[in-house]
Amino acid sequence: MAEKIKCLIIGSGPAGYTAAIYAARANMSPVLYQGIQPGGQLTTTTDVENFPGYPEGISGPDMMIDLQKQSERFGTDIRYGWITKVDFSNGLKLWADDHELVCESVIISTGASAKYLGLDSEKKYLELGGGVSACAVCDGFFYKNQDVVIVGGGDSACEEAHYLSKLCKKVTMLIRKDNFRASKIMQERVKKTKNIQMLFNTST
Repeated sequence: MAEKIKCLIIGSGPAGYTAAIYAARANMSPVLYQGIQPGGQLTTTTDVENFPGYPEGISGPDMMIDLQKQSERFGTDIRYGWITKVDFSNGLKLWADDHELVCESVIISTGASAKYLGLDSEKKYLELGGGVSACAVCDGFFYKNQDVVIVGGGDSACEEAHYLSKLCKKVTMLIRKDNFRASKIMQERVKKTKNIQMLFNTST
């Protein structure tokens, strides 16, 4: 028998938990499915410095714990799992595996996932479980005192490069254009780090 839900939220990143807080305070009895990566991509981030309310900064995982606690405080029903099927042709029907949900409203906040290059050699190393990573915090330890390469010139790439510079012998950034896409503060942080080399107009 289908479970009736007033407000279903898909995703547990900052957007999902923020939606849950507002929905719970509006007496909408939200149910939140965390998805494949509970807490979203911020759980792989070291320091979050641009979110209001944390003057000294906060780690991504700690921030997501705070957001989860705040949403639970107002009565959000947080469930581990993910939505595997939807049918919006006649009402809002969704399934979490074999469990059917009939909802009055659905908020989709599934966020983003790591973007890989799509190279055959890259896939080989991913399958082997080493050599290629999209999370410096998760895997940086395995490359301690080694030379590593980062592809990209945005905020994420700069943050990963800065983190790895503390572990690795040398960090080389391959940047497709002749300039960074990252925020000025992240650019300056990378430029001031002695063991980070930047190669502009370089693609893989």
